[in-house]
Order: sequence, then structure tokens, then C-alpha cells
Amino acid sequence: MAEAANAPAGTDGTAPAPAPEPHGGAETAGRPLPEGVRRRVVGIASDALGGIAAGELPASLRPYAKFTPARRAKYAATALAAALESDPAFRVRIAERLRLGQPDLVQALEAGTVPAAADPMDVAAAAYLVRPSGWTRLVEEAGEEAERVDAEGAVAEAARLAEKLQEELAEARTAARAELERHRAEAEGVRRDAESLRKKVRSLEADTRRAQAESRRLVGELEAARAAAAAERSAAESEARRLRHRIAELEAAVESGRRTAREGRSVEDMRLRLLLDAVLQSAQGLQRELALPVTALRPADLVEAVEPGSASPHDVARRGLAEDDPALLDQLLAIPQVHLVVDGYNVTKSGYPQLPLEQQRMRLLGGLAMLAQRTQAEVTCVFDGQDLDVPVIMAPPRGVRVRFSRTGETADELIRRLVRAEPQGRPVVVVSADKEVADGVRKAGARPVASVLLLNRLARS
Repeated sequence: MAEAANAPAGTDGTAPAPAPEPHGGAETAGRPLPEGVRRRVVGIASDALGGIAAGELPASLRPYAKFTPARRAKYAATALAAALESDPAFRVRIAERLRLGQPDLVQALEAGTVPAAADPMDVAAAAYLVRPSGWTRLVEEAGEEAERVDAEGAVAEAARLAEKLQEELAEARTAARAELERHRAEAEGVRRDAESLRKKVRSLEADTRRAQAESRRLVGELEAARAAAAAERSAAESEARRLRHRIAELEAAVESGRRTAREGRSVEDMRLRLLLDAVLQSAQGLQRELALPVTALRPADLVEAVEPGSASPHDVARRGLAEDDPALLDQLLAIPQVHLVVDGYNVTKSGYPQLPLEQQRMRLLGGLAMLAQRTQAEVTCVFDGQDLDVPVIMAPPRGVRVRFSRTGETADELIRRLVRAEPQGRPVVVVSADKEVADGVRKAGARPVASVLLLNRLARS
């Protein structure tokens, strides 16, 4: 058979006749080829098709002759299978190609034996193409083996898939339990929030009812006050009309009395005027006779008191004002060229000690800036700086001088130095609740006032 397949072409150019089929060619398959065997047969045929001349190919396969083996296996699979089944000569040519490629397998099949290590698919495909005795049995066994392997693979895959699904189910159950717990916790939180909101709503409703009752009471009181005010206004208007009528009567009586008095006094007035003219002319003659100068001195000039230009803080507010009365500070700051010196922390710790030091400084300096703007007084605020760790970064407000004491020096000492630096006679007011500071600046000529006085004055602004 191999010699017939490899024989040269005749002189007329026709292909030699294919070798006769083996005796197994009379056998026919009882059922279609298994799918795995069919794919293997089509693959062998597509590989061998490139080595056959186009004239020796069946007409249905000639369009695919120039395709690559992979494209022939993909696009010509049906045509190849049909040609192998219907064209024995073409099948014999493919079998001869297989004999050249796998001679041991083909010889073993023709000898009636099956290699133990051979792939069942290769055995079935070779048996289908070569068709030795019992080839149908080999094809069926290979198909059954392939089906068994596929079934075992499917069972294994199903088992693996079932195990995977079991794991995913367990994970899903765990996640569902965790999600359920989370939802329960969220629901509990929502329930607590809702209960809290319900309590707040009930409280707000109670407050609203109380506010409405208070509003109704106030409206009633307002209406009563309006009615009383209307009654009082009506009574006042009546009394005003009565008083205007009475005033008109009195004015008429006064005018009548004046006319009568003028008429009765006219003669006496003439006499008194003549007497007065005589006295004045006598006095003027005496002044010219004695050559007396016109005097500019008046009795009030002889009374000891403080003149406006020379007033000092010690001369101000001696008419019964309390030491914490803001009017006292207004009078002191009204003195011309007055200098107000403030013991900063002494004032802030007396007024708002709960605030941090920075906020204490900013609040006090803001009030002093407004006070300086209104009074046009010179204002200096002193803070204790001996315990500062870093420089204080701040922008002093307009009209206020801010100073910190040096290292090793207290704010009290700096205040005394500021007072001593002023010229003798300039009014200086020092705000501090420290008795030692007050005594020291008083000896230096300044007027001490309590910190509460400044706090009351700033609160009034």
C-alpha cells in the first residue's frame, strides 16, 4: 500500500490509482465518530492536506489547499470529515501520510495489537483512517474511553465546583451573619436615636406649651397695660386741658395785674429814676475827682480753689462719687493731657479670670482702644512678662501702648518707673487693685483707682 501511495504519476499526468483498502474496509461504524476522535482525525487530515497536490484532492477541499493547517482545521473541518467518509481514495492518501508519520502505531494496528502507552484518541483516529480488522471496535472503545475520561473529568470538575460552592456558601453565610449583626447593631442605634429624638420632641412640645402659655399671659398683661395706659392717657389729657384753661386764666389775671401796677408805679418810677441819675452822676464826679482806676479784681478771685488748667487727678471727684462709679473715671480722663496706666493682668484676673491669658489680653485691649478713642487720653497697658517663654506676637490696638516687664522685673515695678518718667505736675491715673502699687504711685504724684472702676466703665461702653 505504501508503494502504491508513493508511486510516480503516469506519463499522461494522471494520478496513480490508490491502493486497495485493507480487508477491514468492509466494516462500517455503527454510530457517528466520537467528537474527540473526529477532531483528532480532522487535525491529521488538515496537517496532511498540504503535502497532497491540488489535482489529487476532492473538489470540496481544493479551496482550502493553500490554508494553513490551523485555518484548515477551523474552516474546513466539516468538508474534511465528509471527504474522509465518502472518498476512500482520499482517506487512503491521508492514511499513507499517517503511516509515514507514525509507522509504529500503524504497524501495531495492522498486526492486531494496540500499544499500551498510546493515546486512545490517536489509536481511534489511526484505526479510522487505516481501517485494520476490528477498527470499528477500536473507535468505539476509544470513544467510550474518551467519554469515560470526560465523565470522570466532569465528575471531578463538578466535585471541585461543589466544594467551591460549599466554601462560597459558607463565606456567604458568614458574611450574611456579620451583615445581619451589623444591621441589628445599626437598628439598635437607630432605635436609641429615635427614642432620644422622641424624648427631645416631647421636651420641646412641653417647652412649646409653656412658651405658648407664657405668651398668652404676657399678651393678657400687655392688653391690660395698654388699657391702663389708654385710661391714664385719657385722664392726663383731661387734666392737661383743665390745666391749660387754668393757665390761660392765670395769664390773663397776671397781665391785668401788670397793667394795673404799671399805671400805679409810673409816678414813683419817675421819682426813683431822677434820684438814681443824681446818685450816678455824683459817683462819676467823685471817681473823676479822686482819679480812681477801673478795677478788674472781683471777690470770687479771692476764693481759694483749683483753676481748670492746673487741675490734677487728686482735685477731681470729691463730691461724693463712689470709688467704683464709672463717672469717676470719666471725670479723671476728662483732665487735659491725662495719662492712664493700666495694670493689665490685675484687671483681667479681677474681671474674667476663667479665660486664657491671650484672650484676657485681647479683651482688655479691645475695651481700652474704644476708651482711648472716646476720651483722647494717652493709654498704656502693662503686663507681667518675666515668665514669658517666647515673644508675644500681637498688633497693639490703635491708641493703646502695650508694654511687658523685663526679665527679673514685675509689672508693678514697670508701672512705678512709668509714673516716675512723667514730668512733675502731669496728671497720671493708675488702674490697679494692688494696695502696694497704689501706695507707691500715690507717693510719686499719680492718682490710683481700683480695677473694678475700669471694668465697670468698660462694661458700660
